[in-house]
Amino acid sequence: MQIAEILKPGAVRSLGQLTSKKRLFHELAELAQAEYGLPAPEVLDALQERESLGPTGVGQGVALPHARLHGLDKVAGLFIRLDKPLDFDAVDRQPVDLVFALLAPETGGVDHLKALALVSRTLRDSDLRAKLRANDDPVALHAVLAAAQGIRAA
Repeated sequence: MQIAEILKPGAVRSLGQLTSKKRLFHELAELAQAEYGLPAPEVLDALQERESLGPTGVGQGVALPHARLHGLDKVAGLFIRLDKPLDFDAVDRQPVDLVFALLAPETGGVDHLKALALVSRTLRDSDLRAKLRANDDPVALHAVLAAAQGIRAA
């Protein structure tokens, strides 16, 4: 599995200031509807429900919100780069500016976990994070993520 297999070019955004995690989840839900045809209210509910179990801010300015959804047949990715970092209750207490959301089929089994591992390992790379932070063009952001093929999930 590679990032380019789960992240459509159109599912990448660079956004200005957002005031809350809830607003970010609204943006992700709208992006999921636009790019993958998923109902935004269901995506929003699923992301918020998962987040209520514990924050998905993994540190170093990265958050990996994820949820399972009925009606999906494969893992779908969404990426948002924030111009102004947002408090995300991350494990290192640092605000988040790189958000890679994963939506998986309800019965996705190990594919969801493989995708989560792939994205997590990829975004641990400090050089890659620097490249993402240095770009605000969605096409360039997708290219940087899609080129990160050397880091693969098990």
